[in-house]
Amino acid sequence: MDKRVPGDELRDFLRSRRARISPEQAGVAALPGGRRVSGLRREEVAQLAGVSVDYYIRLERGRNANVSAAVLTAVARALQLDETERRHLFALAGPTRQRAGGQPDQQTPRPGLLRVLDSITDIPALLLGHRLDVLALNHLARALYPELAAMPAGERNMARYAFLTDAARSLYVDWPDTARESVGMLRLYASHHPDDPRLAELVDELSSADPDFRRWWVNHEVYLPQHGTKPYHHPLVGPLTLAFEAFTPMGDPDQTLGLYTVEPGSKSEDALRLLAGRVEPQPTNSNRSTKPYQAASPIMAEGVRQTHR
Repeated sequence: MDKRVPGDELRDFLRSRRARISPEQAGVAALPGGRRVSGLRREEVAQLAGVSVDYYIRLERGRNANVSAAVLTAVARALQLDETERRHLFALAGPTRQRAGGQPDQQTPRPGLLRVLDSITDIPALLLGHRLDVLALNHLARALYPELAAMPAGERNMARYAFLTDAARSLYVDWPDTARESVGMLRLYASHHPDDPRLAELVDELSSADPDFRRWWVNHEVYLPQHGTKPYHHPLVGPLTLAFEAFTPMGDPDQTLGLYTVEPGSKSEDALRLLAGRVEPQPTNSNRSTKPYQAASPIMAEGVRQTHR
């Protein structure tokens, strides 16, 4: 991630948001004259937000250090930002952005959270920290993501897994959507921690290695996981549809506890039970790498495949 001067991220984000909205979508009369932009002009955003054109131009250029919450709310409304994008805008424009001295480096999950993961035995569960670093996985999450679990603890990261492993592209049926979401989560994190050197290293690594990441990173899309459903195709148990719920532990706002569930009585529930039999439960340990599990015997592995043919 290139070193950028203050205001660059705000400028690029606002430009990308107004480029996607036409005057017709925004409900304003198009200004006369030829249009050189695909979306709204700065003058039209200023009109919709109820601020002067000069004020909005200075805001977009990152030159309004003391912009008020009311103005940011008006701009968010003018650009039709969703709640996640609105949070991103406030973080980019706000005066309280964390600077270099307060940046996170490593996170150690609380022992209580590790015990929570240990107590969850019938569904996959994992704990994410800064930059989508994987802090801990329970035994079923290791079975769901064996190649992720096998990564060295210091390299175990959901974005790195999504873009740099063939396993992720095979496991995620909707790989492009899932990969873009991980980019959006990194973008959202970056607005709150603009000087995190390890984030810069991660973005540089993924940008150099993958053209999809490089293209999606400059789109300035942001994403905050909450809940939803994802289809998988696991190499041992075949098709598997999991619902996910994301929680933020109290006292650790940059950590995310992810839980995966299945519809009772579904084929996915049967598949998850088969998967559970493929890995021996172990105490959760955020500092341990695990090798990808293998079938205990060819007969058992064949039985898993036959069930899902």
